[in-house]
Amino acid sequence: MKSTTLLAAVLSAFSTTHAALLWDGRFNDFTSASDLNKWSWSNQVGPYQYYIHGSSPVDKYITLSEGYKNPNDTSSHQGARFTLDSTAYWNGQNMRRIELIPQTKEAINRGKVYYHFSIMRSDKNAPSVYREHQICFFESHFTELKSGWISGESGTSNPNLQWMTNQRSGWKTEWKAGVWHNVAYEIDFSANKVGFWHSEGGEPLKQVVAPVSVSTSSNGADWHLGVLELPRNGYGDTTEDFYFSGVYIETGPITTAIGGP
Repeated sequence: MKSTTLLAAVLSAFSTTHAALLWDGRFNDFTSASDLNKWSWSNQVGPYQYYIHGSSPVDKYITLSEGYKNPNDTSSHQGARFTLDSTAYWNGQNMRRIELIPQTKEAINRGKVYYHFSIMRSDKNAPSVYREHQICFFESHFTELKSGWISGESGTSNPNLQWMTNQRSGWKTEWKAGVWHNVAYEIDFSANKVGFWHSEGGEPLKQVVAPVSVSTSSNGADWHLGVLELPRNGYGDTTEDFYFSGVYIETGPITTAIGGP
């Protein structure tokens, strides 16, 4: 009887800890960024859709390395550096873009879910503070991060990293080089609400903004991991790097430890 009870407890704990993971985008199964090329509309394999990019080979826009991940994340083997260069124009648009879309049939757009990722910048190839960057956004932009000067605001530059809902800032901090920002979007698609969880480095996630009402519109294939940069007259293109790791989506209760299950 004791052994049966112990086994039930172990299985229950395992289920509670691991069954919440809906989609895993942590790059752990990638040998290099060229693995992204295996995906196509006719061969939808792997964790990501890769089609929003410029005309150069994939390694000009995305490179993988253990040195590109949050060092406090022991669940990720490597992170990704996303690069905007002079060729990073997609489909004839005037915006520079490099983005990945989750490839999954899981219900990442229903009920209450948590979209996790960590993001960092370096002093080398730093994102411009003079141009707007839309980061890790949904197609309807009901929630996203932004950095740099936001189109239409006063002044000429903005050093902050901001969390936005429907184009309104709900949180911001100066985006300093070398600091890993751990983020989780708490999205309740049933209640049309979004909250914001955040920490730095290896600190556990904390809810810094309680859920607010938004129109949580998603078809399950329109969350963009990466960055879209808007053009601005008088401010030319420079090479810019963005670092991501610890990317995954889960159902609740939220995992606050950095790196995830």
